[in-house]
Amino acid sequence: MSHVLHRSLVQQYPTAVKGEGVYILDAQHKRYIDACGGAAVSCLGHSDQAVIDAIKNQVDQIAYAHSSFFTTQPMEELADFLASKSPGNLNSVYFVSGGSEAVESALKLARQYYVEKGEPERKHIIARRQSYHGNTLGALATGGNLWRRQQFEPLLINIHHLTPCYAYREKLEKETDHSFAERLANELEDKIAELGAENVMAFIAEPVVGATMGAVPPVADYFKRMREICNRHGILLIADEVMCGMGRTGALFASSQEEVEPDLICIAKGLGGGYQPIGATLVSDKIITQIKEGSGFFQHGHTYIGHATACAASLAVQHRIESDNLLDNVNRMGERLQQALLESLGDHQHIGDIRGRGLFRGIELVKDRHTKEPFDASIKLHAKIKATAMQHGLMCYPMGGTINGKDGDHILLAPPFIINEDHVEEIVDKLSLSINQVLKTL
Repeated sequence: MSHVLHRSLVQQYPTAVKGEGVYILDAQHKRYIDACGGAAVSCLGHSDQAVIDAIKNQVDQIAYAHSSFFTTQPMEELADFLASKSPGNLNSVYFVSGGSEAVESALKLARQYYVEKGEPERKHIIARRQSYHGNTLGALATGGNLWRRQQFEPLLINIHHLTPCYAYREKLEKETDHSFAERLANELEDKIAELGAENVMAFIAEPVVGATMGAVPPVADYFKRMREICNRHGILLIADEVMCGMGRTGALFASSQEEVEPDLICIAKGLGGGYQPIGATLVSDKIITQIKEGSGFFQHGHTYIGHATACAASLAVQHRIESDNLLDNVNRMGERLQQALLESLGDHQHIGDIRGRGLFRGIELVKDRHTKEPFDASIKLHAKIKATAMQHGLMCYPMGGTINGKDGDHILLAPPFIINEDHVEEIVDKLSLSINQVLKTL
């Protein structure tokens, strides 16, 4: 009996004992190709020697120093690196230990900014349905996943949720991408008018939606319209790039692909590649200036912010991505993966959509591809595919509730940036085998 409170109390987990590039080996020496990076985390795979050496070297010097007493060289250098690469004027970095903390920090920074600006009435946050922003109470409230929220609703603050930019399901038959984006922009305008622009604090969205909908990219100009509306009403734009950022979509920051400059960007996962727990919130100059000239103190904090070993690991991850031009490989292998998925599953009667950007791809499963009718949620198709894929030595990230938190199934793929064409072939072969094997039993 395990004394660990695992995610599932009724499931048995294999024991991971070794990482070899894009593979994980368990205690029985079975190999699993990691086609999802765990949860879009392991961007360099599991055994990068340069990152391992950086961790060892940092621990040899100092593993941890509390940020209320000291700064450290790896924290300063990582912040310099991120500020130099971020879009626009996001020149300050607040380090945390993961994505949920990064979102919580962004929300608090937004609130404190307006309080110190003399606009304390700004308190409303506008987000989108079927979004996911983390599991702490503030982040969970901000997210629009009904299944994750349901039992905790009495504890959550009131957040306003709009239609997601989910073209496969939400775009009307006669709408163009442009008219679809305009309709969603008008919905944001209407919500701001309803709440009163002077009462709205921020609009938050994932540039490419991750876990909850499965690698859904926006239509062209959607984020430009959202940015323009936020600017006009003095509202902050928060980009949640925890899953889609740090190179996952083929650019270090997914926002830059939309040609917008957010006021705050939340990152994690690929920031440290899983070698150490780390996340961060990037903050624009106008927010920093306001707080600096006001109280001079961000009223927030965690014990492990700016952890020296985590920052050293993360800096090594980012240097490796840059020195080996791995973003080029993300774009090249991303296109190869998309093509391979289309060749293998594009005409499948139960595959409704294959989408994504870079090495961030989603496959949506449907009972009927013509009507887009989903499978009955009670089947738990996603869970069966995950279990079958593991039997075949494939780690993928299937989830249910794609459409509304209850109905719909998708599979998320987010393999390491170091994959090659042989890995792509192995992933698609094993995934196709697993999908077909499960569907034959229904």
